[in-house]
Amino acid sequence: MAEFFGRDIFKLGFGLMRLPKDADGVIDVAETAEMVDRFIEAGGNYFDTAFVYNGSEEAIRKALVERYPRESYMLASKMMAFDRGEEAVKEEIYTSLERTGAQYFDFYLLHALQRSNIDNYNKYGLWDYVKELKAKGLIRHYGFSFHSDPELLEQILTDHPDMEFVQLQINYADWENPGVASRKNLEICRKHGKPVIVMEPVKGGILADPIASVKAIFDQEKNGLSYAGWAVRFVASQPGVMVVLSGMSSLAQMEDNLSYMRDFKPLDAHEEEVIRAAQEALNAYKAIPCTGCHYCTEGCPMNIPIPEIFTVANRKEGSPEFRTRREYTIVTQGRGRASDCIQCGQCEAACPQHLPIIELLESCREFEE
Repeated sequence: MAEFFGRDIFKLGFGLMRLPKDADGVIDVAETAEMVDRFIEAGGNYFDTAFVYNGSEEAIRKALVERYPRESYMLASKMMAFDRGEEAVKEEIYTSLERTGAQYFDFYLLHALQRSNIDNYNKYGLWDYVKELKAKGLIRHYGFSFHSDPELLEQILTDHPDMEFVQLQINYADWENPGVASRKNLEICRKHGKPVIVMEPVKGGILADPIASVKAIFDQEKNGLSYAGWAVRFVASQPGVMVVLSGMSSLAQMEDNLSYMRDFKPLDAHEEEVIRAAQEALNAYKAIPCTGCHYCTEGCPMNIPIPEIFTVANRKEGSPEFRTRREYTIVTQGRGRASDCIQCGQCEAACPQHLPIIELLESCREFEE
């Protein structure tokens, strides 16, 4: 636990973007509630959802809000400035409050800021709007989540010094990745005195099951720490980090996270060297750094399952050709294929990782031959 904003905050946060689902693809509220119970029993108190996380806000109402005293936990949600008009965007918080039944949000974020959408946040006056929400008692603290370059982050924090915190994508794979700039963005937040909430510490699950060369490095340590554990502890060890969000999808993942975060200890000098070796191994292998957020698919006119296709591509190394083609067939069944891309570019504009999706899909056509 560490104190921020006058509250003791558990270092591990429960990210609610990838909750467990049943056979029909619906969020499993019963398992989610069991995970909530385990999290709170271990001392956890920070929960993170968003207006755009399909079904998440409703699920957490049943699994958390209706079952625990409101002051016993902290709940964060987010406002997404879609290009659909100021009134509709400003209404999002009221929808989120109704879905969650939370009465107020402890932390409220302007969501997924980047160069492709920053104009919406400006023209809708959302920087002042969050201040109004705080004055009304609907939120207690406001900040923003960020998916862009250090220059834009510096500009935002200079123009809006009242922002109370920042949520950043930080993980050891993106530490020096120019497209994400984890280290540089964290340093900018520290310079401005802003506590940081970490998202994507295991990069959408990629670092929980990394490539073979990275696994070999961690396996040599024989300390029982999971691959996800190495990733989460790395970011939790960074100065200025308030809480690390883990998008847990099962009770097993919850138990794993709690095993090393219940009594968190920062990485020691040797463990830092191990992480550096893992970073070098990753840099030698050029995988597609997709986090599976699915922002790219929401407006795809061809209904192409882009993250799933990229997962197949990333799993190609060491897999038999027939298995790769079979996996590709499964993820594209009844949906668009890579070859169906009409290169409209909406996916690239929406991608928080700034991936050249059109080009990458072109390379994935080989799975169809």
